[in-house]
Amino acid sequence: MKKTIRIGTRESELAVWQANTTKNLLEKNGYTAELVYIKSEGDIDLKTPLYAMGVQGVFTRSLDAALLNQRIDIAVHSMKDVPVQLPKGIVQAAVLERASYKDILVLRSSTDNIHEALNNSSDSFAMTIGTSSIRRKAQWLHRYPHHQIENLRGNVNTRLQKVAESNWSGAIFAAAGLERINLKPSSAIELDWMLPAPAQGAIMIVCRGEDQWIQEACTLFNDETTAVCTKVEREFLSGLLGGCSTPISALASIDKDQLHFKGNIVLPDGSQKASIEKVVPLNDIDNLGNRLALELIINGGELIANKIRTKEK
Repeated sequence: MKKTIRIGTRESELAVWQANTTKNLLEKNGYTAELVYIKSEGDIDLKTPLYAMGVQGVFTRSLDAALLNQRIDIAVHSMKDVPVQLPKGIVQAAVLERASYKDILVLRSSTDNIHEALNNSSDSFAMTIGTSSIRRKAQWLHRYPHHQIENLRGNVNTRLQKVAESNWSGAIFAAAGLERINLKPSSAIELDWMLPAPAQGAIMIVCRGEDQWIQEACTLFNDETTAVCTKVEREFLSGLLGGCSTPISALASIDKDQLHFKGNIVLPDGSQKASIEKVVPLNDIDNLGNRLALELIINGGELIANKIRTKEK
């Protein structure tokens, strides 16, 4: 009798979609699997802004604890939510092929003055935008310093409802999350200028380091290109500040034999930004994320990082 692989997941529609996707991949390769639902800290406290909760892994720690306690065999995470340092005893088993990495603006109502406001720096065209992401807040205020940012928490469905019931102009979402559960509005605006969180759009599967059977099962559907790109992005994050709730962005992509990288760090109020952009041969990407972080630190990033650290104390 084959062992049934227990897949740990949060209860939100998006998390369940991710877990079912993993379940289907396992079953496609001859394994049997079932979902185990677990609440996370981030799902219980829906009022406090994520950046103010003062902890990393608010969406992953409960699942990791269940994994270490052997209540589940694997945990499925949105990779951008996973701390760069995995808990002792837990390893990355696979990364699924990346979906869209982009952020989008979901409008409360589709009106012409929204588009006019996005192209006008006058205070008379000020907008109110919802997001709980300090990264999105920082980049938005850097581009639109006259706009107002409001805290927006909850799962995807809850946040969409809050936007519809608000008097805001709109809110920022990850395109992948809305697309995966068919909730992306046709009026949504792609924010091509906004760099994503490291590993945004990717799904990470983790398991216990001692469980070789599970690791072998998950290796069958690991996407190497996504794994390489997200590794560089998360190294960059770690090299700068190390937290997944900091205003740091990174995007790596592969074109033939080259890796293209863009990254930045922005003060939460949007007043300062340091950026880096590089094209590196694939045979020279060992420790690349840390090297790029060091280069950015030397070229303006250290001042911003120090200011962020000072404010956090």
